[in-house]
Parts: sequence; C-alpha cells; structure tokens
Amino acid sequence: MANLVALAAAPGLFAANEFAGRWAIQADGGRVFWLEVRDGPSLEGEFFGATGGRLARLIDPRVVNGELHFTVERVFDSSRVVRATTTARADGAGLRGATVIDGKSWRWKGWRSPEIPDRDDGSWREETPIPLLSGNFEQLRALRPGGERDWRFENGVLRNVVPQASLLLTRREFWNFTLHAEYKLPRNGNSGIGLRNHYELQLADDYGQPPSVHGNASLYSRIRPRVNASKPAGEWQFLDLRLVGRELSVTLNGVRVIDRERIEGLSGLALDPYEERPGPIAFQGDHGMVEFRNVVVTPLTQSPQR
Repeated sequence: MANLVALAAAPGLFAANEFAGRWAIQADGGRVFWLEVRDGPSLEGEFFGATGGRLARLIDPRVVNGELHFTVERVFDSSRVVRATTTARADGAGLRGATVIDGKSWRWKGWRSPEIPDRDDGSWREETPIPLLSGNFEQLRALRPGGERDWRFENGVLRNVVPQASLLLTRREFWNFTLHAEYKLPRNGNSGIGLRNHYELQLADDYGQPPSVHGNASLYSRIRPRVNASKPAGEWQFLDLRLVGRELSVTLNGVRVIDRERIEGLSGLALDPYEERPGPIAFQGDHGMVEFRNVVVTPLTQSPQR
C-alpha cells in the first residue's frame, strides 16, 4: 500500500515512462531527428539533428499534462548559438511532435528505434571486394543535382575542387561490410565517411591531441577512439572499418581504435532514420578540402549454420 501511495503522489511518473527509450524520428521536409529519454530520479537524455550532427543534451526535460518538453542548444562561437525547443506527445506506440529551430517549426513523427540482431560473432564471410573510385562516377552520385562538378578524379585520387562540395554517395546500398579507405586532409581539415545513410565516421586533422568523440576515426559524437592514431596533416592516412549490425570496429594507420563498439543511434551525415535498412557509403566534402584514394568496400554475408 505504501508503494501505491508513493506512486500516486508522483503523477508525472507514468507520463514520463511513455517517453523513455530511443526514438527514430522523421520530420516534414525530409529532416531527420533521433531522441533518447532516460527516466530516473529526473528526466535526462539526448537529441540529434536539431543543432548539426552532434548529439545535444536535453535541457530542462519535463512532462506537463502528458506532453514532453525540452530544449537543446549548441554554441558555435560568441556570435552564433543554435537553440531548438521540442514538444512531443505519445501517439499509440509512437510519438508526434514539433521542433522549432531558430523560429522555424518542423513537425514530425517518431517510433521506437529498431532492434538489429546481427552481431560480429565470426559468422560473417567476405564477398567480392568492390573498388569505389574507378576514375569516374560509375559507382558514385552527388546528393545535390549537378554536384559531381564539385569533385574531380586525378591519377586515382578523388578530391573536391570547392570547399563546400556536394555529398557523394555510392549508387549501390550496403548492409554489413568492411571498408578500406585512404585519405589526406590539410591543416585543420574536416571530412567524414557516411555509413548506410545513418552514421558518420569522422575524419579530422587532430594529430597530437587527446582522442575525442569528435576527433579523427570517431563515430561522430558517439564513440571515441581508444587512442589517437592520427598522422600529421598532409600525410596519407589508412582506415579500415567493419560494420555488422550496430557493431563497429575501426583500425586507423594500423592501430585498432574502436573494437566492436555498439552504435546506439543516428549520427552526423544521417539522411534517413531507418537504421534497420541498408544504405550507401558517402564522402563528405563540405567542410573544406579532402582527398580519397584506394577506397574498397567488401560486403559481408553470414555463413550458413551447420
């Protein structure tokens, strides 16, 4: 009886539990969000997609009359702060809500993030490797119409010729795979490789700095490398990654920096919220100059069980 009395004295508890968990979100106009709410002594969590590619901590999350309210923000510098406010309400097994970013409202619907059963358990075998940089755009397309003009092939190297180039995506979609890529960044360079339309493997000039969740070879804003294995700007770097289900492994310049770490949800370069679906590999060129060479993807197929 005492427990029932305590619960009755906390009218927001049941409403908060409706929102607890991880949510994939599709907004009007194609915008993508992702939300995690943790319900403990107080509400807390993160929101993705409103302040760029980084996860943002929920500020003052609360449930009022069955409606979830929170704010997120990102300070870029003293003159630029992006702030977004969200309201959401349970709609059956899903959510419906709206997020206002700098005065513009994005209406959206959300659903529970999917369970992905695939595990990197030794049962996956490599298929035929697929070179992606053949010297033309046979394997690639630009996200922005005509954006192929932002890139150039030269002596086996793909480079952007403008610092705000269109995202390039593979024409083929992939699910579980390994990827080998070699890349070169200038001083303070910043780029990324998109995985399945859902995640970003960050490429950044951070030689000599502590490993960071936003640094080179991180799963951007989510998984920090164990060590910083970066080379100095202007040198070719060598990356090998393996993605099975939500499990990611990354080797940078011969050093294993991420070892079967679990990806909990969307990160930078996410173009759709459907994590259970295959998607393209993407090459970012809108944060400055970058060069790629010897990029090879190898699909993985599960061996039949005996």
